[in-house]
Parts: sequence; C-alpha cells; structure tokens
Amino acid sequence: MSETNNLDWKKYEAITKYIYETLGKESGVKIKGYGNNCKVIGKSGVSHQIDVLTELSDGIHTYKTAIECKYWQEKITKDIVMKVSEIIEDAGINKGVIVSKNGFTQDGISFAKYKNIGLVELRETEELLYEKLPKTVDMGIDFQIKSTLLRPEILSIDIDAIDKVQKEKETIELSKTVIILSNGDEIPFDYYVKMFQQELHKQKRIFQPIMKGYKISEGSLLNKRTNTSVKIKGIIFTGVLTERNTDLKFSLVDQVWLIMKSIFEERTFSITKNGIITENKK
Repeated sequence: MSETNNLDWKKYEAITKYIYETLGKESGVKIKGYGNNCKVIGKSGVSHQIDVLTELSDGIHTYKTAIECKYWQEKITKDIVMKVSEIIEDAGINKGVIVSKNGFTQDGISFAKYKNIGLVELRETEELLYEKLPKTVDMGIDFQIKSTLLRPEILSIDIDAIDKVQKEKETIELSKTVIILSNGDEIPFDYYVKMFQQELHKQKRIFQPIMKGYKISEGSLLNKRTNTSVKIKGIIFTGVLTERNTDLKFSLVDQVWLIMKSIFEERTFSITKNGIITENKK
C-alpha cells in the first residue's frame, strides 16, 4: 500500500478493503466485491451497493460479511445502523460491519450491539490519540554491520607547573577548567584533550602507548569551580588507541498512519504508511 496523506471516501474504501483482505488471508477470508460495482440483489428484488463484501467458506457453508465505509465528519447514528441491518437481512448476508472515520453515537452503539452489527473506528493518528500506542511499527527487517571500532583512551595527564601546588590533590572538572594564555584568551581544557585524541587517531599505533606534550608559554590553569589558578608551562598526555570488533544492529521501522479500533471485540490495530498492519496488544 503506497503512502498517501490526503484521504477521501474512495481512498478510505480502498484502505478498508486492503486491511480486511490482509487480515483475512490467514483465515481464508476473500474479497468478493468492492466499490460501486459491488451490488447484490435482495429477497425484495432491490439491488444494494456494498462497499466491501468478504466471503469465508469451509467447503460446505459460505459466510458473507458486508462492510459499510463512512468517511464522514459526523458520528454514525442508529438510523445508519438500522439501514445496514435491513440491507444485510434483505440480501441474505450473514453479518454487517460499519467502519467510521469519526466514531458512533451512543444510540448507534446500543442498536448495533442489539442487531449484531460490528462497529469499527478507522482514523488517522493525528485525529485520534489512543494512549500507549506505538508511534512506529517494526517492519521485521534488521540490518547487521560488522565494523572495527577505534577508541582513543587517555592514560594520564601531567601538568608542568611553575608554581608550588599547595594541595596534594584537587578534583578538576573538564567543563569547569580552562587554560588562560598570556594574552588573556581562555581555551577550554577539553580542547587539548580532543586535540590529543585526534593525534592518537592520526598516528594509528594501535595498543602502543603514545606521549605528547603541548607547551603553554606564561599560561595558567584555572579551576572555575574552586576559582583556583596555577601557572603552568605545558600539558603532557599519555594515551593509547584501542581496537574492538563490534556488530552494529539496526531495526527498520515505519511510521504509524492509521489506527483501527474494533469496539465490540476490543481489538486495536496500527496501519503504517507502507501497509504494515500490527495488532496492539494490551
């Protein structure tokens, strides 16, 4: 089923046919007629047009269902239910189902239950939000990519300080630490970390420790969290480039477009733009 967003009553009938045809395949349900050309002659001699007519046969008996599609802005009332009930009775059809875009009135629901007429809501997701329903549906297609992951790991960072540091140990947060240059510019400490990581990638010496220093003339290390500053001459990094084989897995999903809810059977289905139909289990 191709993607379409601008629904009208003809497309609505076609989608309904597709849904019942797809859901009925496993149980042997077949579409016997659909659209303006689907007509049956009743016991009264009157011709009745059926939107979607399905048939199920066990080899001895044939069970027919007439599906009436209502792409209306109004809710379906008991008068419409009564009309469908009279048509299926006159045509000798076993069961009737009404599919509505905007639901049913309470008297319509009550009368349909009395007459054993199935009621189904079929709406676009933006028009009706059911709680706890998925926004996407898994298409059952997985991608698996074998790859090699190279990861730069820093083993140690040494600060070449000029001042005598009073504290033996101080916690430094990368996001709160900057290097103040002689001209007053502030360079995030993380800048030097990333520059060293790029160097590890550049050299590609896998599992071989690498040491590299960065000179900082007349600079200082400022811890903004504690507002403490230390004059430094440079930073010395030691690190290694590691290698790890990994399998990347991706699941292909499709966006949910329509929600179909069977009122009496209390079953709800999601229909995607690519025609995937999935029952939403509670």
